[in-house]
Formats: sequence, structure tokens, C-alpha cells
Amino acid sequence: MTTTAKSAVSFSADERAAMKAHAQELKTTARRNPKNAKADGERDVLAKIAEMDGSDRELGERIHAIVTANAPHLVPKLWYGMPAYARDGKIVVHFQCAAKFKSRYATLGFSDPAQLDDGTVWPVAFALMSLTAADEARIGELVARAAC
Repeated sequence: MTTTAKSAVSFSADERAAMKAHAQELKTTARRNPKNAKADGERDVLAKIAEMDGSDRELGERIHAIVTANAPHLVPKLWYGMPAYARDGKIVVHFQCAAKFKSRYATLGFSDPAQLDDGTVWPVAFALMSLTAADEARIGELVARAAC
């Protein structure tokens, strides 16, 4: 009887890069003055969005504008190298550009603290390829609900 060893599951280069980015974000946050968290986070998020290409940048800019307009009390910050917005230190909403993991669409996600519960099943992430005015209004409503 022959026993075969299972091959170890490893992270992709993109996943390792995201984890390294998150570790650096934690170090940077720990060194900063908590009183400047919102301004520092805003600067970091805008710089990250500016690094994005084409439609990712456009979507990132629109999502940032929607979040800051509908939930100005959320604190912008980077989370695994992508724009995110937190309440009481916990991520509520986050944006992932398509290029991050070579996906065909960007993603807007809501974390558990968002509490967007709607019955027994509800979406917590949305694929974004472009945004219409109706999409922006819907996202604004979700962000406002999530930020409470």
C-alpha cells in the first residue's frame, strides 16, 4: 500500500503581496498619531486610488466620493493594500480594484460590522464594471445603512 503526500496549498504571489501590504499598514498605523487617523487614512486611500489604472481608478474615485458623502464619519484606511472605510477601527466597506487579483471586475464589499442583514440571505459584495447614476444611488443607500 502506497501513501501519497498531499501537496501543500500555498498562497499566490498576489495573495502574499496583499498580506505583506496589510502587515505594513498595521505597522504604519501603530506609528501614527491616532488624532490624525482620518487625514492620514484619506491621504493613503487617495494615493492608492491614484496608482490605479483606467476604469479601476475611475471606480475607486467614485466609490470614495460616494462613501465620504454618505458616511463622512467613516475613517478611510488601506486594508490589504486597497481602499477601505472603518467605524470604531473595524472595516465596514472596502473596494478592490480588478487589477489586484487580475479579475475582470472590481469589487465593492461590506464586512460583518456593516450589518446589512436582510432576511436569511443577503449580498455582502458586488461586482463593479461601471457605475450608473442608479448604481451610485443604491451604493450610497447601502453605505449609509452600513455606516450606522
